[in-house]
Amino acid sequence: MARVRTQFLCNNCGSVQHKWFGKCPDCGTWDALSAYTPPTEDKHRATQDRAIGDITRGAEALTLDEIDTDAIDRIPTGIGEFDRILGGGIVPGSATLVGGEPGIGKSTLLLQVAGLLARSVDDKVTRSQGDKANTIVTPSPHHPVTMSSVKVMYVTSEESARQTKLRAERISLNSPNLRILAETNIERITHQIEKHKPDVVIVDSIQMIYKPQLPAAPGSVTQLRDCCMQLVYLAKSTGTAVLVVGHVTKAGTLAGPKIIEHIVDTVVYFEGDRFHSHRIVRCVKNRFGSTHEVGVFEMTGDGLKEVADPAALFVHAHGQPTSGTILTAAMQGSRVMVLEVQALTASSVIGAAKRKTSGVSNDRVAMILAVLEKRCDLRLAADDVFVNIAGGVKVIEPAVDLAIALAIASAHINRPIAPGTLALGELGLGGEIRPVPQLDARLREASRLGASQSIVPPVGNTIPRLNGMALHEVRRVSQALAAL
Repeated sequence: MARVRTQFLCNNCGSVQHKWFGKCPDCGTWDALSAYTPPTEDKHRATQDRAIGDITRGAEALTLDEIDTDAIDRIPTGIGEFDRILGGGIVPGSATLVGGEPGIGKSTLLLQVAGLLARSVDDKVTRSQGDKANTIVTPSPHHPVTMSSVKVMYVTSEESARQTKLRAERISLNSPNLRILAETNIERITHQIEKHKPDVVIVDSIQMIYKPQLPAAPGSVTQLRDCCMQLVYLAKSTGTAVLVVGHVTKAGTLAGPKIIEHIVDTVVYFEGDRFHSHRIVRCVKNRFGSTHEVGVFEMTGDGLKEVADPAALFVHAHGQPTSGTILTAAMQGSRVMVLEVQALTASSVIGAAKRKTSGVSNDRVAMILAVLEKRCDLRLAADDVFVNIAGGVKVIEPAVDLAIALAIASAHINRPIAPGTLALGELGLGGEIRPVPQLDARLREASRLGASQSIVPPVGNTIPRLNGMALHEVRRVSQALAAL
C-alpha cells in the first residue's frame, strides 16, 4: 500500500506546499496553510476515468482551420439583465460561480432563473398541443434560442425542500417541473443528476456540500476544492450547465481558496448594499463572452426586477444646491451610468485627520487630495474628508477623478456647485486633466437626464454640441476650480 503524504493547502490562494510555513510562499498570507490529504491514486484515477473516459478515446489535436467556429447554443433564462452579463444565456456544459454577500439576493435571483427555465417546459407543452412552434415563451432579446425542453434541478444545501418552496411562493413562483433536492452529500447529488439528467443544475451553496471520503469539514479548503472539481467534471462530461453559489467574506472575496474561480468558466459577483433596493450584478470572468457587462436589478417583494433605465437610478434632485455634490458619468460595461459624487470636509484634531470613502478607491482619493494641496493651494491636511458615490455603486475607473476633486473643493470652501453640473476627466499628478474614453456617449446620456453644463478635458470639434448643454473645456484642475 502506497504511503499517503500529508500536504498543506493555502486557504487564500489554493497553492499546495510540501511542508508547513508560517507565511504562504506564493501569496504571502500569514497562518493560511492547513493540512491537506490528497485522494489516493486509485480514487483519483477512478474519478478521471468516470469523467473523461479511456485515454485512447480522448480529443484529437486540430488545426485552427479544422475547428468549428459556429455560434454556441445558449439557454436563455428569460431575465434579460442576467443573460446580458452571461453573454446571451447559459452555455450547456458550463460551470458558473455566483458570489455575493449574505442576503444580497443570490438565492432569489437563481431561484427565479430556475423557475423561469422550468416554466418554459410547461409553456412549450401548451403550445405543442395547439400545433404551434415549440419555443420558449420568454427568450432573451440578445440570443433567442429554440429549445425542445429545459429540465432544471435546484440543489439546496442550506434549506429544506419545504423552506425553498415557501421562498418560491413568496416571490410568486409556480413551476411544477422544477425539481428541488435538499442534499449536502456530493455523491448523492451527482447520483440524482445522472438519474434525472437535467439541463441546468443550481447548487446553493457550495460551502455546505461535502465529500464523505474526505476527513475535512464542509466549507474547508479541501472540501471546496474537490466538490467544485467534481461538479465541473460532471458538467463537462454530461453537458449539464452548473451554477454554483459562493459566499463572500467581509473583505469582499469569495470564501475559500481562489482556486474555485480558476476551476469554473464564469464568475459573477453581486455588488451594492443589501440595505439599498438596487443590485448590480457584474461578470468578472467569462470564457464564453465579455467581462465588461453588468446587470442592474431592484429588490422588491416579488423578487429581483430588471431596471429598465439604470442611468436615472442613482441621480436624485435636491431642493436646494448643496456644497460637495456634483454629477459624473461612469461606464459600466457598454452602458453609461450617471452618478452623484458627494464629499464632506470637517475640522479634525491635528495629526488625526480621517479619510473615509465609499464606492471609490481610498488610495485614489488620497492622490486627489495631494494634488489639490500641491497644485491648488487647498489646505486639507487638518480636515476629515469623506467621499461617497450615492446609491452604493462602486466605481474603479479614473474618469471620475475630476468630479471627486471638484466635490472635495466645493465642500472645503462651502460653495455649492450649480445644479446639473457634470464633471469628467482623469487627474494627473501635475494637475493636468487627461481625456477619458467614450466621452461622447457619456455626455449624451447626461444630456438626456437633464444635465445643463459639463466640465470636460479639451475635446475641440470632436464632440458635437448637445441639446442645451454647455461644455467647459479645462486643461488643469485649477481652471476647473475657477469655473465653480
